[in-house]
This record gives sequence, C-alpha cells and structure tokens, in this order.
Amino acid sequence: MHCADTSFLCALYRQQANSERAIATLEEIGAPIVISCLLAYEFRQAVRFQVFLRSRDAKKGYSETEGLMMLAQFENDLESGVVIECGENWMNVAAEVERLSEKHTMKRGSRSFDLLHIATAIHWQATAFLSFDALQREIAAEEGLNVLPVL
Repeated sequence: MHCADTSFLCALYRQQANSERAIATLEEIGAPIVISCLLAYEFRQAVRFQVFLRSRDAKKGYSETEGLMMLAQFENDLESGVVIECGENWMNVAAEVERLSEKHTMKRGSRSFDLLHIATAIHWQATAFLSFDALQREIAAEEGLNVLPVL
C-alpha cells in the first residue's frame, strides 16, 4: 500500500517542479495510491481555495479552468483505480495521531492534517509514504515509514 499526502497529489495534477518526479514514482511503484477521505477532502479544498485566491488576485492561485481540470482528473483517477479512497474508522487513528502530535508538534510545528496523513499511513502499515513536504517526509521517516520519492 502506497499512501500519499497533498503535496504529492498536487504534483500529479498540476504542473510544478516535482511533477516529473511524482509521475515517475507512480510509474515505478506500479500500484494504486491509497488515500483517506480526509486527504481527498484536503486536496479538493486546496484546489478550490487556489481558485478563490486567483479570483481575488490574478497573480495568485489557479484559474477556474485549471482547478476544474485538476478536480476532474482526480475524479477520473478515483474511478479508474489509479487512486483508491479507503474508508477509515478514525477512532483507530486517533491514538496514533495524538502520539505523533505529542512527539513532534512542539518541537517541529507539525500541522494537524500532516500528522493525520502520517498516522493513517502508519495505521494502514503502508509500504511507502509519498510526499514532497520536507517536514512530513522527516517525521514519516523517523516513524519508520519508507518515504518516496527519493530526493
């Protein structure tokens, strides 16, 4: 099982510095990316927020057309099985995310959703955690997850 975070999904669905590496990693693992419903929400929310930013300042965010295309491709990948959204009983993840918060947040400034993604991957006993976020990569590796792509 290969779990991703939002930075990895964004690199897959919008051309950016890490896009080639994300695509190559997806091809190398040859398996679907497994995500939680919270990650799916966070990705969709991030795209919608970027469209909002562009509506207020043309130098920021994503155009509405680009945002809608990203969301449509994401939905296509969910339908085709490239990305699999798994349900989770969050009570099972709660103790793990609390442990991570206690261990990392005061020292490193970890954010809630970042720790939820890592805790979910740990709970699911993921084969790899896919991320471009430096702090998430660091914490995930320290917690014993195989972090990809290799940077």
